[in-house]
Amino acid sequence: MAAQPSTPDPEALLRIALEAAEAAVRIIVDERPAVLGTESKSTPTDLVTEMDRRSEAAIREVIHSHRPGDVIVGEEGGATGGDPGGAPDDTPDGMDTPDEMTVTWWVDPIDGTTNYVYDHPGYAVSIAAGAGGTVLAGVVADPTHGRTYRATSGGGAWCDDEPLRLGAPRPLDHALVATGFSYDAATRRSQAELLSRVIAEVRDVRRVGSAALDLCAVASGRVDAYFEAGLSIWDYAAGALVATEAGAVVSSIDGGDVRPGSVLCAHPELAEDLIRTLARATEAT
Repeated sequence: MAAQPSTPDPEALLRIALEAAEAAVRIIVDERPAVLGTESKSTPTDLVTEMDRRSEAAIREVIHSHRPGDVIVGEEGGATGGDPGGAPDDTPDGMDTPDEMTVTWWVDPIDGTTNYVYDHPGYAVSIAAGAGGTVLAGVVADPTHGRTYRATSGGGAWCDDEPLRLGAPRPLDHALVATGFSYDAATRRSQAELLSRVIAEVRDVRRVGSAALDLCAVASGRVDAYFEAGLSIWDYAAGALVATEAGAVVSSIDGGDVRPGSVLCAHPELAEDLIRTLARATEAT
């Protein structure tokens, strides 16, 4: 009888992700040029730099040096690697693969590129690995603050050597809530209108500019909740695992399963209040 493929080891995947993140951080920090070459992508405000591409290339090189058959889905390079039976579905943001043992990596080489261009705090390297629709390992490296967040499925979440675990929740009207905005001007306008109806219901709002860091901020208690529309899976896969393993709920904004385009993260006792508040605000907008 042929040997059955083994379930990927989350700790082994985590070690690769940490090595890849370290290589990327070295490039974007130590080799940052005095003048960055930038281009626009989906809109004039959606930037990509030469360092995004170099960072992603370094991450891909590390992953493929250890696991040459894996699929890598990167923000800048799309989906590559693996055999045809193990490639992602027709939507690169999808988490499903035909073979549940095929490992897929979701890579954002610089999450928060606009911050990086301005040399403003709030950018990160985000790397996640999963199989069978489940994220198994994730790393979010925050070069500005010298922090690295990591998690494995069922193995807990950490910031460097400190375990992460949510404390008691604050009520919504005392909650510090993070969010983000689309690069599309019309969408951004509607998001601002929604936020104008929510801000009176919470303590205050923060807009950092990196979904990965916002999710890790919930996990570490730097904000109480986070929501954002318009994200891709590479934006949130690693940070969502960190937050989940720290005890947070990660769902869609309407309370269903988390999905590309709709992410909400909060303490379980705070999440329902925020979901209801956002629903009321959406109806009134």
